[in-house]
Amino acid sequence: MPACVAVGPDYQMPVVLTPSKWNSKVSAATPRIGDWWKNLDDPVLNQLIADGIAISPNVATAKARVRKARANYASAGGIFYPSLDGSGSYTRSDTSSGSNLVFKAQWELDLFGANRRGAEAAYYSMEAASEQLRGALVTFIGDIATNYAQLRGVQANIAIAKRSAASQRQTVELTRAQLEAGHVSQVDLLRAETQAASTEARIPSQRITYAKYLNTLSVLTGRSSSALSAMLDKTRPIPSVPRRISVGLPAGVLANRPDIRAAEREYASSTAGVGQKQAALYPSISLSGNINADGTDFGDLALRSTIGWSFGPSLSVPIFQGGKLNAAVDVARATRDQSFIAYRKAVLTALSEVEDTSVSLNQNRLRVAQLRKIMSNSWKINELTLSQYKAGKKSFIDVLTAQRDLFDAETSLAEARTDLVTNYVALHKALGGGWNGRDDVSEPEVIDGYTGPHFVRPTIPASPASEQRPL
Repeated sequence: MPACVAVGPDYQMPVVLTPSKWNSKVSAATPRIGDWWKNLDDPVLNQLIADGIAISPNVATAKARVRKARANYASAGGIFYPSLDGSGSYTRSDTSSGSNLVFKAQWELDLFGANRRGAEAAYYSMEAASEQLRGALVTFIGDIATNYAQLRGVQANIAIAKRSAASQRQTVELTRAQLEAGHVSQVDLLRAETQAASTEARIPSQRITYAKYLNTLSVLTGRSSSALSAMLDKTRPIPSVPRRISVGLPAGVLANRPDIRAAEREYASSTAGVGQKQAALYPSISLSGNINADGTDFGDLALRSTIGWSFGPSLSVPIFQGGKLNAAVDVARATRDQSFIAYRKAVLTALSEVEDTSVSLNQNRLRVAQLRKIMSNSWKINELTLSQYKAGKKSFIDVLTAQRDLFDAETSLAEARTDLVTNYVALHKALGGGWNGRDDVSEPEVIDGYTGPHFVRPTIPASPASEQRPL
């Protein structure tokens, strides 16, 4: 865009001071946040994300916004050029005939940069829309990965409950045999049956939760629940989080987060909007001209027509608008302030999210490590207790307690491992990690056929006579 005179503030990238390091203990090495979910080494998750990106409603909506913003920018740029319109007429009667051809040209001189500022605002809005598309991808991928991890976690809990219930049912049979031998009481048998039933009672609620995550993934990926069940019902382990995770420096978040970049572009657009409204306070000049050709017949326009022309500038000066123009400038400035505040808030929110998710990830690592030890010890205690019970060295209450502790330890470990994966997902969302593939926004969702001149049928049906009412 060529340099010209313009009023209003010139946009400058805001300077934001970020901490030199994170408060949480994390690696400051440069993170690899593109396609980060592939580090979980789960081909089913990879397939869900790859397929879902192509048909996600949220992503499709963001792509439509990009197309709209690009069209608005192209429209804003067209105002820099002169416009030319043409019209013609031909009349004929029993006494005479005549023809007329008129060309009208107009060009607005952008003396104070109103058009320039409008084009700037449209350009920055177009860039903001592109960043919002990337932000939609970040959110979409994170939502799929989170729901997938939780689905696998529930799947693991169902398997643990089934395995524990089967073991507890064996204890019931053992207790029944001991009762028949007179070694235990009826109360012990009832306790064994109650514990097995309590474990089995957890399975239906887990299946309800499983269905919830399955249906959420169905919406996200655009697949039917039945098709997704065929893909996900086969049990797979909860994904394992890589041992080494880099976060980078706080300043890197500003460059990686699409929501921060979008907020900054919105701030730039609203800054240009101030100049656009301020330019309305100054005079505007436009050049216009007409060429008029008249003839007694249509063919005379090229040979024996009467040609007239006119050309000249026109000046428009705002004199009294009742404060409306100044108020419009104030509105634009307030909008600019809102955009700046939104940008600053986006930065602070991003830094806080990285800190929160880093702490959660690190602490859940420690929790998982401890729960692994607890589960290992619980397995040993359960086996030893059952063996000693058969030898008459342990009470039946000890057996039930050991089985319950083992079930709780296994369940807690599965839940902690699920939390660890969701922490990993949340951290990469906070870092702005997303799709490395190409974002094709050129293809619209609705493909029109022929839209030129054609006959159409009425789309509004006539009201039945019985529904017609007098006015």
